[in-house]
Amino acid sequence: MAEKKHYTIAVLGGTGNEGPGLAIRWAKAGHNVIIGSRKEEKAQRVAAELNEKLGEDLIKGLANLEAAQVCDVAVLTVPYSAQNALLATLRDTLQGKLLINVTVALKPPKVARVYIPPEGSAAEQAQAILGPAVPVVAAFQNVGAHHLEDIGHPVDCDVLICGDDKEAKAIAAELAQDIGTRGIDAGPLINAKTIESLTSVLIGINIRYKIPGAGIRITGLPEV
Repeated sequence: MAEKKHYTIAVLGGTGNEGPGLAIRWAKAGHNVIIGSRKEEKAQRVAAELNEKLGEDLIKGLANLEAAQVCDVAVLTVPYSAQNALLATLRDTLQGKLLINVTVALKPPKVARVYIPPEGSAAEQAQAILGPAVPVVAAFQNVGAHHLEDIGHPVDCDVLICGDDKEAKAIAAELAQDIGTRGIDAGPLINAKTIESLTSVLIGINIRYKIPGAGIRITGLPEV
């Protein structure tokens, strides 16, 4: 059996809702994880809080630029309104690296209604900004943040993965397995509008049924 590969992962904008939960689970799985934020002090504070939960100093906090400079894999978890401006500043730094885009094109205040931007999706916007040397994968949009940070709680859903680069999607699938989920190849990046739209649907389900984290499960596939 091939030795499992560990990555240096920068969770950019990782101090919000989704980022900390992904960071703590990847750190627990053995990856070198860095929380990135616009302000380094905030990143360090969130990293310290997560390390306290882990009982070990496994996660670092850096400003987004510094985090992007030292990573193998960048994971973008900023709000949609902040995505394009941040990526424009990181474009040169991210060349030759993989970007996993968790950001969803939401249009407040009606975030439970599907919004599709002219470009199709936040992920397609990211790819256009970064250029062809940065494979962009859309993934992890439909994993409830509420359960991610509770590392004792199983994450009972699948992760739909869209992208145009097979190797990049394979890495995203590995990282899905590392947080306790199953990565499902959902096709090319143009399909990202569908998985992003599902986030709005799930937000609405959470509100109507008063539950913390509805998810997606694909039936008919053999369990890994």
